[in-house]
Amino acid sequence: MYGNTAHNIYAQNNVGVESPAKLIEVMYEGILRFNAQAKKAIKDGDMQKKVYWTNRSIAIITELINIIDMSQGPISEYLQGLYNYEIHLLTQANINNSTEKMDEVSNVFKGLLDAWRETTNVAH
Repeated sequence: MYGNTAHNIYAQNNVGVESPAKLIEVMYEGILRFNAQAKKAIKDGDMQKKVYWTNRSIAIITELINIIDMSQGPISEYLQGLYNYEIHLLTQANINNSTEKMDEVSNVFKGLLDAWRETTNVAH
């Protein structure tokens, strides 16, 4: 289910990832961090940083889409649709300087992160 591409990206950035389950956790945490930075940039009126941080979140979500194992049935299709919708919301947040849409995306990924930790027993 987890492609080598995602692992290579994080390995290149010197992030120690001991398992595919931990990698997903790190990716979800990255989205939350980058969204918080983008939201701060919106509030500060710093459009360059807003675009930068939003694009970083979108890049992680795109990688999450790329590593979905579509042979896993309906959950795979659900995640693919959810991730694509979150990219749509981030794009709208970026275009409209919407901290509300940014919060909506962050809330989804907070829920996903909590569920992921619960189901995988990844140590935090």
